[in-house]
Amino acid sequence: MNMWNFFRTFAAFLEENRGYRSIFQQKKKIIRVHKKKTPNIDKPKAITILKKMRKICLLIIIICATCAHAQVSAIVGDWKTVDDKTGEQRSIVTIYKGSDGLYYGKISKLLMYQELDLKCEACQGEDKNAPIEGLVIIRSMKAEEGQLVGGKVLDPESGKFYYGKIYLKDGKLVLRGSLDKRGFLGRNQTWVK
Repeated sequence: MNMWNFFRTFAAFLEENRGYRSIFQQKKKIIRVHKKKTPNIDKPKAITILKKMRKICLLIIIICATCAHAQVSAIVGDWKTVDDKTGEQRSIVTIYKGSDGLYYGKISKLLMYQELDLKCEACQGEDKNAPIEGLVIIRSMKAEEGQLVGGKVLDPESGKFYYGKIYLKDGKLVLRGSLDKRGFLGRNQTWVK
């Protein structure tokens, strides 16, 4: 019942009955009639519907969590890094889950310049002059919604750390290194299995 119909009904009532008491009684009658028009739902039936909806929501959450875990487990393993300029494969990086539950990645084998004993000369701290082969370049990343986020990525050429994000796209691994935490200022590197 919209407002216009209510006022029309109320005006018609005022013309018929002019007393205050009869207006109050008629208003109650209109409200009672309006309440009777709403469908009456059986309470046990409503409870079973709610229980079924709860089970369906729980099932959807479990499926989503399983898919996200499967995506992260596909990220773990050996990946070949590709040079952005030449397109040649440079090294093999092994991504693994550490004992602390976080994800790491180290250069397990150099494919280019393997005869040279390359060291990370531009690195700082404990990584200074460390051999490139065996160097941990992905550090402290956590699994979140099928991606690895929240950690740091080391560029062995410049010795700088960047905020990292790793995800799969079309069967390839995409590593996003950025200057800011949100990933706006940075670039992507695509690795292959």
